[in-house]
Amino acid sequence: MRNPNADENDLQMSDFWCDYCRRPWTEDLPIVEGHQGSLVCGKCLTLAYRDVVLDELPTPAYEGPDPHGPKCTMCLEHREDLMWRSPAYDDAWICKRCIRQASTALAKDKDIAWEKPV
Repeated sequence: MRNPNADENDLQMSDFWCDYCRRPWTEDLPIVEGHQGSLVCGKCLTLAYRDVVLDELPTPAYEGPDPHGPKCTMCLEHREDLMWRSPAYDDAWICKRCIRQASTALAKDKDIAWEKPV
């Protein structure tokens, strides 16, 4: 997501925020982009990976308006697989498939010191 007060004619790195924690992107905080500008930072991705991929915790209860359940913020799809919800923002969800794809992308980037949790 973008900082709602960002100058669209002069976007800075710090104008791009993680959809799950709203931290701004910095040199020390890696970020992966999803569809339509959605973003997940390395810290949130680590939490999601541990909860969904490693521990296979059940998807949190959904109490939203969509009868199909939550939509992944990253791929914009309703998924049958496990999902992780931001502990801070109830509308920010990421599916297991996107967690795996984003973690693979970050782990492959040689300029970033991020590793998949074990």
